[in-house]
Amino acid sequence: MSEGFYNCSVGITAPTPLGNLDDFVEDATQTGHDFVVVPIADDHYKRVLFEEADSKKQLNEWRAGLPLTPKDLVLKKVDWAGVCTGIFSDWIDLESEDDLIRINSEIALKQEATWAAHLGLPSVLLPILPSNTISNFARVMCSLTNILSYAQILIRVIISDGSEATGWTQWNTLYNLTEQNPKLNVALELSAQLPMEEDQIERWYSMPIKAVIIPANVFISNQKGFPVLPKRHQSFVKALMKKFKPSIIVTASELGLHQAGGPSAYQEYIRYLNRSLPPPDDVERFSVGYQDYLQAPLQPLMDNLESATYETFEKDPIKYQQYEKAVYHALLDRVPEGSDVVTVIMVVGAGRGPLVNCSIRAAEKANRKVRLYAVEKNPNALVTLQNMKDEVWHDLVTIVFSDMRKWVAPEKCDILVSELLGSFGDNELSPECLDGAQKFLKPDGISIPSSYTTYIAPLSSSKLCHEVAAYKDLEHSETPYVVMFQQVSHIAEPKPIWTFHHPNKDDFEADSDPLHNMHNVRFQSTTFQAKGNITMHGIAGYFDSVLYKDVMISIHPETHSPGMFSWFPIFFPLQTPVFVPEGATITIDYWRLTDNKKVWYEWRVGQSLNVVDKTIELGTTPVHNIGGRSSWIGL
Repeated sequence: MSEGFYNCSVGITAPTPLGNLDDFVEDATQTGHDFVVVPIADDHYKRVLFEEADSKKQLNEWRAGLPLTPKDLVLKKVDWAGVCTGIFSDWIDLESEDDLIRINSEIALKQEATWAAHLGLPSVLLPILPSNTISNFARVMCSLTNILSYAQILIRVIISDGSEATGWTQWNTLYNLTEQNPKLNVALELSAQLPMEEDQIERWYSMPIKAVIIPANVFISNQKGFPVLPKRHQSFVKALMKKFKPSIIVTASELGLHQAGGPSAYQEYIRYLNRSLPPPDDVERFSVGYQDYLQAPLQPLMDNLESATYETFEKDPIKYQQYEKAVYHALLDRVPEGSDVVTVIMVVGAGRGPLVNCSIRAAEKANRKVRLYAVEKNPNALVTLQNMKDEVWHDLVTIVFSDMRKWVAPEKCDILVSELLGSFGDNELSPECLDGAQKFLKPDGISIPSSYTTYIAPLSSSKLCHEVAAYKDLEHSETPYVVMFQQVSHIAEPKPIWTFHHPNKDDFEADSDPLHNMHNVRFQSTTFQAKGNITMHGIAGYFDSVLYKDVMISIHPETHSPGMFSWFPIFFPLQTPVFVPEGATITIDYWRLTDNKKVWYEWRVGQSLNVVDKTIELGTTPVHNIGGRSSWIGL
């Protein structure tokens, strides 16, 4: 059971008419609810509409700033403010064609918002989005964020099979009109029929969902008459619980639809769903606190890694299990059983020695004789290696303090082992490092890994977009980040863009160092098809690697090595989000470039649409990170 890992608060909406607020809050608390959702203003507040005003003078006085009266309000005091989400009046019409109604609605909304801010409400809920024009609504939302400095602003959006396109499109339009304002969040209201297409559901995973509204009539009765959700709704709610930990709101207007359980039955069922989430696996436990958190990729050539960094990665059992398996099979293939031949293994970039231990265990399991070299340039890691030699390895391992690219080896090796891979495969300069180290290999020597392939996919994530935008500069919008994806939606499946092979026998002689790094330059243009309307915020990057023959490691979503957590995916942001219409072709151009001092990536996104056998170009982003101006990896 996962209780406590995916926390979930449950609230209930007030009935109409409400009656006594104090009694309602007391009852809701006693029936196990964490909060209540109640109107900010009473129906009496409709007096502000011009046709219901007692006089034109009174109306003008109100529009000039006449304050609210006690009769206008449901939430009149701060007693219950901490457990109340306020609902704005549903008669407010910000898109009315009648100028007076539209203007008065804006004044009324701001007056209610000011009162909500005065009470210190933790969140407020706006009525459903307009179904036609939305620009004035968006303009008012921007001003509302200044009034509600601390409250969470929830926009009610209905997801259903019939209105899904309208609901998502209207929300996405609002979000773009408000420059994806981080103060605006979705209160996603479920309907009896969810969209049939999974991509229409999954695209919500990239949006800022803070609450899920479940009307009582969405529940069905089980055999004992208790309310439960249909299976497809269950799956969707569970996915939202894992990704967003949202507040769940049950509408009270139709409570009593089910025979058993009473008012508490709905929240008890929701908590049951929350408790029944599968327990987090090793990767999920390891990544707590890292979900959607931007981290700069490591630069192991420029920077000496700290002990804590080594220790974190050394806890990954799967990676080293696969490396051990690769060395084991390489030894079996290379040396006949019973032979006295000593296999020379060089571990380059040895760190604190985990791959040395893997190689020793593999040799013992294969019953083969080995001699090992551990090559490391980090002087601090070297201390640990020397301690291991003194206390554990003894004469079996020779410790070398050197950059692998500059070391002059006393002999050739049979197997060259390294763990120089990054989240994008080559982004920690494994190609450049192994170019310098492959001269250690015998002509028929084996490199572990033998190859690695980089993959990309267009990605939607308002959360990551906000994280990057918070820096408010060009540099961060052109910098790739290592991220444990959580609130994201893949627009299309990942595709490969390039592969590096080792040893590299095509570009330079095996016994020499390359004269330049041009052979490691890459370019690839890749196309993807958008299944539905969506906003693209960046590009996801992954890799997989062949260690030896069929022994692999992977962070590709479809082939991810179970339980391996040494690498999170990489995220390349876009300076400006791109709206992608359904059926559009997304073209992503990627460059891996180099000079004498650094390696960097450049990327750009274009999109086009085929209409009646004619391709219409919809636009392109700028080329990001030209010349490595914002991000690069030092040689």
